[in-house]
Amino acid sequence: MALEILDSQELLAQNYEPLRQHQWILGMDRNDLDAFTARSWSRPSFTINETKIDFINDYRYLAGKMEPQTFQLVLNDPIAPSESQKVMEWVNLSYEQLTGRAGYASVYKKTINLKMLDPSGAVAQKWEMRGTWINNVDFGQLDYTSTEPVTCTLSLRFDKALIIS
Repeated sequence: MALEILDSQELLAQNYEPLRQHQWILGMDRNDLDAFTARSWSRPSFTINETKIDFINDYRYLAGKMEPQTFQLVLNDPIAPSESQKVMEWVNLSYEQLTGRAGYASVYKKTINLKMLDPSGAVAQKWEMRGTWINNVDFGQLDYTSTEPVTCTLSLRFDKALIIS
């Protein structure tokens, strides 16, 4: 059998344009958080749990339930409009600290969109995280020696993450 030697042009992807980490926009279903305050975001991740089946002297493994992992959203916190205030309003929908009342999931769970952009600014990929709620919030450190903006880090839990386009 003769070996075929490939031309260098055949080895290169002709229409390859990667998504870039800095080209994305945050979107929410009720404009609760401002897109311009978003600083960084980790895309969705999942763990597919396994089901172990005993079989004679061996095991078989099957894919079990898919478990979404929490993801981080870091926001810059401007003086006005205050993102800290908006975050606390969202937190209070699930648990109100003053009264101890818990909220209904239909109220505190939100749909968040992640729009990945191409170089021209058009939406190249759209993620939709449904049933998203704040699992943990960290209003960040303050430091007299730093001139960096104040940030707020949200750990978000979601029910489903879909790529819409």
